Amino acid sequence: MNKKLTLHLFFEPFTFFRDSYLDLQNRIKMSYIKNFSEYTRRKADEVMVGTTPLGGKNPVRVQTMTTTDTNNTQATIEQCIKTIEAGAEYVRITTQGTREAANLANIKQELVNRGYNVPLVADVHFNPAAALEAAKHVEKVRINPGNFVDPRAKFETISYTNEEYQAELYKIEEKLLPLIEQCRKRNVAIRIGVNHGSLSDRIMSRFGDTPAGMVESAMEFLRIFRRHNFNQLVISMKSSNTRVMVQAVRLLVDTMESEDMHYPLHLGVTEAGDGEDGRIKSAVGIGSLLADGIGDTIRVSLTEDPENEIPVAKKLVGYFEERKTNPPIRPITELPYNPYEYSHREIIQGLSVGGKQPPVVLARVDAPITPSTLEQWGWYFNTTDNCWNRTDAAPDLFLIPEYKPDIDVFKGLPIVSKHTPEMKLMTVDEYLNNNHIGSSIINICYNDIWNSYLTSKLKVDSQAILLISTSNANGFAEQRAAVIELMRQGITAPIIAIRSYIDSDRELFQLKAASDFGGLLIDGLIDGVMIEAPNQNPQTVTSTAFAILQAARTRITKTEYISCPGCGRTLFGLQQTLQKVRNATSHLKGLKIGVMGCIVNGPGEMADADYGYVGAGPGRITLYKGKKVVKKNIPEEEAIDELINLIKENDDWGD
Repeated sequence: MNKKLTLHLFFEPFTFFRDSYLDLQNRIKMSYIKNFSEYTRRKADEVMVGTTPLGGKNPVRVQTMTTTDTNNTQATIEQCIKTIEAGAEYVRITTQGTREAANLANIKQELVNRGYNVPLVADVHFNPAAALEAAKHVEKVRINPGNFVDPRAKFETISYTNEEYQAELYKIEEKLLPLIEQCRKRNVAIRIGVNHGSLSDRIMSRFGDTPAGMVESAMEFLRIFRRHNFNQLVISMKSSNTRVMVQAVRLLVDTMESEDMHYPLHLGVTEAGDGEDGRIKSAVGIGSLLADGIGDTIRVSLTEDPENEIPVAKKLVGYFEERKTNPPIRPITELPYNPYEYSHREIIQGLSVGGKQPPVVLARVDAPITPSTLEQWGWYFNTTDNCWNRTDAAPDLFLIPEYKPDIDVFKGLPIVSKHTPEMKLMTVDEYLNNNHIGSSIINICYNDIWNSYLTSKLKVDSQAILLISTSNANGFAEQRAAVIELMRQGITAPIIAIRSYIDSDRELFQLKAASDFGGLLIDGLIDGVMIEAPNQNPQTVTSTAFAILQAARTRITKTEYISCPGCGRTLFGLQQTLQKVRNATSHLKGLKIGVMGCIVNGPGEMADADYGYVGAGPGRITLYKGKKVVKKNIPEEEAIDELINLIKENDDWGD
C-alpha cells in the first residue's frame, strides 16, 4: 500500500471506508473468500498464544471463559481445570481491575504446579491499567475497542470535525503504547474483541450501529498496532444477532485484505442463551463462517457451566475438518447479491411459499397418513372447524411421494403429493413432460440447473416451487452455487433447500443442520427448509427447523432470550434467573428478552431486544425497554414480577 493511501486511511477513515463499502455491492475481486466453489481455509498469519499457536496451518482452536470471581483463586482454578479436561485449548478469565489482574499470577502458578499449562486470556473492559497488569501474567489479553479509551456508550449522537475525530485516535494510540510494549516484551498476544453491544458513541455517530461500525472500530486499533510493528493479534466481531455477526466478520476480512492484513479470527455469537436454542443459534453464526473456511478459534457462548461449551465447540469444528468439495462445482465469478447486508432475492409473489411470507418448513411423511401420524408432527384436530390445524412446532407442508389423501378427512392439511391436484410433487423429467396447471414442487439438484429446457420453462412458470437437494460432500457450497446460478439466469421461483442427516446424536444433528442452512438463510437465498433425519423423532426435526429459522432472523415462532454466558462480573445466579424469566414469559411468541449479568454489553446487545433484565449490583436488577432504563436497582426477589408488570404496561403481555 502506498504512503498516500495510508495517510488517507488514518486521517479520513470514514470517507475511504464509506466509498469502499458501497463499491462492494457488485464486485467479488476483493471479497471475503477467494473461492465460492471449493472449500479452503482462509490463510491467516500464525500467532503464538503461549505454546499453543493460532492461525496459520493450525487447526481451529476451541476455548471458553470462566464464570467465577477472579479474586476467588481456588474456585477459578477448579473451573479452569474442568474446562481444560473437557478439551479447552485457551481459557479466558474476567479481569475487571488491577486487583483481579494481579491475581492472575496466583491462578497461573497454581495451574502450572498442578500440571496444567493451557494458555490463559485476560478479559479486560474499560480499564487500560488492568490490561497492562494482566499482560505480566497471562499469554493473551483481550481488549474491547469500544471501551478501552472511549467512555461507555450513552447512545447519543456526537458530531466531530475531522480534526476532533483524529484527536480521539491519538488518545487511543497514547493509551495503547504501554500495552504494546509490555506485550512485546513477554510475547503476549492481544485480541481486539469488538462487540456489537458495546460500540462507542464516537463510532456509532459516524458509522452507525452496523457491521461497518464494528469493522471500523477494529481497524482503528489494527492500524495503530501495525504502525508500531506489533502483529501478535487476534480479531473478533461478536453480536447476539447472527446476521450482524456474520456480515461483520465477512466485511472485516475484506477490509483487512484490502490493507494487506491477515490476522487470525476468533468467532462467536454473544448472548446465545442455553439449551437447544443456544447451540443452534451459535451454529448458525459460527457455522456459516466455518463453512467458508473463515475462523481460527471459536467459543460457543452458552448460559451454562463453561465446561459444557467445549464438547459443543469440538463437534462444530469437527464437522468442517477434512471438508472437500466433491463432485466439483463450476467456478463462480461474481455474486448477484451483497454478502455484507441482508436482502432477500427477487422472487415470484402470490404463491404459498416465498414472496413476503416467512420461510416454510416441509416434512416428508410416509403414507398412509393417520391421525397419530399428524399428531406426531405437531398437528391437532380442531373439532370446531372440523379440520386439522398446525401448532407453532409443526411443519407448514407435508411432502408425500405416493399418496392420495382423503380430502374430506384431511381437510385443511397442506399436503404435496403426486396425486394432489392443488400442488404436485415432480421430478425434473415429470415436470418437463407434464402440462399440469397449478403449483408444482420440482425436486432438482445442482446438475439439473444446467438443463436449458428446464430453465427455459422455469423462467415463464409463475407456479413452480423448487426443492433443491444435494449429495455433494460440501452440500452448503453446492446449494449456494445452485441458487446463485438460478439468480444469474433470472429465475425467480421460490426455493426450498433439503438436507438429510443420519446422526443419532441429537446435538450433532442440530449443529450440522444449523451450519448447513444458516448461511443460505442469512443471505436471503432460500424460502424454506426441509430436514430429513430418520434417526431423530419428528418433534426434534421440526423444532430444529424452526429454531434455525429464528436464529437466522427469518421467522420468529417463539420467545427469544438474549442471554449472556456469565463471567466474574455477573451479579446474580444467571442460569437460574434465565430459567425463571423463561418460565414466566415463554408463551409470549415473538418477544425478545435480554437477560444480562452486567452492563458491559447489556444495553447494546439489548438494543435488539424488547425488554432487558440486567444486573446492576449485588442483589439488584435494572430493567430496560429497548435501550432505555425504565426501572433501576430493583431487589432481585422482586425483579421477575416487575418485568412482567413492565411487559403488561406496554401491552405486550398475552395469556
